[in-house]
Amino acid sequence: MRRLAAILVWSVLAAAFIGPGTVTTAASAGARFHLALLWALAFSTVACLVLQEASARLTIVSGLDLARALRRQYPGRVSGAILLALVLGAIVLGCAAYEAGNILGGVAGAVLAVPLPRPALTLLSVALAAALLWFNSPRRVAIGLSVLVAVMGVAFLWTAVLLRPAPGEVLRGALAVSLPAGSGLLALGLVGTTVVPYNLFLGSGLAFGADLRDTRLGLALAIGLGGLISMGVVVVGTALPGELRFDALAAVLAERLGGWARGLFAAGLFAAGLSSAVTAPLAAAVTARGLFAAGADDPRWGDGSGRYRATWGGVLAVGLAFGLSGVRPVPVIVLAQALNGVLLPVAALFLLVAVNDRDLMGEKGLNGAVSNLLMAAVTGVALVLGASGVGRAFAAALGRPAPGDRLLLGIAAVAALMVAWPVARAIRRRRK
Repeated sequence: MRRLAAILVWSVLAAAFIGPGTVTTAASAGARFHLALLWALAFSTVACLVLQEASARLTIVSGLDLARALRRQYPGRVSGAILLALVLGAIVLGCAAYEAGNILGGVAGAVLAVPLPRPALTLLSVALAAALLWFNSPRRVAIGLSVLVAVMGVAFLWTAVLLRPAPGEVLRGALAVSLPAGSGLLALGLVGTTVVPYNLFLGSGLAFGADLRDTRLGLALAIGLGGLISMGVVVVGTALPGELRFDALAAVLAERLGGWARGLFAAGLFAAGLSSAVTAPLAAAVTARGLFAAGADDPRWGDGSGRYRATWGGVLAVGLAFGLSGVRPVPVIVLAQALNGVLLPVAALFLLVAVNDRDLMGEKGLNGAVSNLLMAAVTGVALVLGASGVGRAFAAALGRPAPGDRLLLGIAAVAALMVAWPVARAIRRRRK
C-alpha cells in the first residue's frame, strides 16, 4: 500500500510532463523527421529520472526542498539575492512559456469534442485551473487527471504497435544521435518537454517525508511510462500526412482503434492540458516561496497569501493571454518546449552542486562517483543543446540565417567545457 501511494504521488510528475507539449512536439518530430529524433526522447527520459531522483533525495536527506537549499547555499545579501532572483526569473519564465502551451493545447483538445467557441473554452479552462489552485487541491486533481492521460497514452502506444515500425529503425532512431537539417529546435523541444525544469522544484516539494526507496520506484515507473508514451507518440506522428494538425492526429488514432479513439484523444488532450495548467503555476509559486520566504511558516508566503497567489496567478494570466490571442497552437507549443530546454541546464547545474554539498547531504546522502558521472553527462548534454538553442535565437534576432546544427553544437560544446571548470571547483569546495 505504501509503494502504491508513492507511485500515485509521483504520477503527478508524469501528468505534468505528458501535456499538450509532449503530444505536439513528439508528433511533430515523427511527422517531419520520422524516427530520427527518438534518441532525444531516450536521452531525456534517462535525464529526467537522474535529475528527479537527485532532487527528491536532496529533500529527503536534508529536509529542504530545492529552492530552500539554493537559498542556503548562496546566503550573500547582494550576490545571493541577485542569483536567486535570476533563478526565480528563469523558472517563472519557463512556467509561463509552458503555461501558454498548456492552455492552447488543452483548448485544442476541447474544440475537437465540444461545440463552443475557442475563447469561451479558454476562459472556462483558465477558470477551472484557477479554482483548483485557489482551493489548494491540485495534487488530488492531478492524480485523477493522470488516469485519463494514461489511458490516452496507452491508446498512442497501441496505435504505435499497430503501425508496425521496423524494430531496427526504432533502435537506430533511439540509439544513434542524428540531427537532420532543420531538426535542432524540435530536438531541443523534445528534451524540454520531458525534463521540465520546474518539475525539479515541484518534485523536490513532493518528496517531504517520503521513503527514498519507494520514491525511486515511483519515479522509475512514472517517468519510464511517460518516456515510453512519448516515443509512442513519435511513432504515431510518422503516419500523419504532412504537418501536424490535432484533427489529423485524432484521425490516425480513430482509423486504427475505432471512432471512440477520437473522443478519447480530445478528452485526454484536454486533461493533459488542464493537469499541466495547474502544475506549472503551482511550481512557480512553490519555487518563489522557497527562495524568498523567511521560513516554512512565513505568513507572507502561505497558500492563501497575496504573494503566493499573485505568483501562480501571473503564470496563469500568461496562458489566458495566449489562449485568447488567436495564435496557432502548434508553433507556440513547440517554442515553449524549446525554451524549457534552454532553461534546463540552469536548474541542473544548481542541483548538481547542491547534492555535492556535504553540509546539506551529510556523508550518506552525498552524491557518489556514479551519480556524479550520470548527472554531469546529463547536464553537459542539456547545456550543449540549450546553448545551441540560444545561438539559434540570437541569429534569428539579428535577422540572419541560423548556422548549421553541427556548427552550433560544436560552439555549444566549447561553451559547456568553459562552464565545467568553475562548476567542478564549486563541487570540490562543497565536498570538503
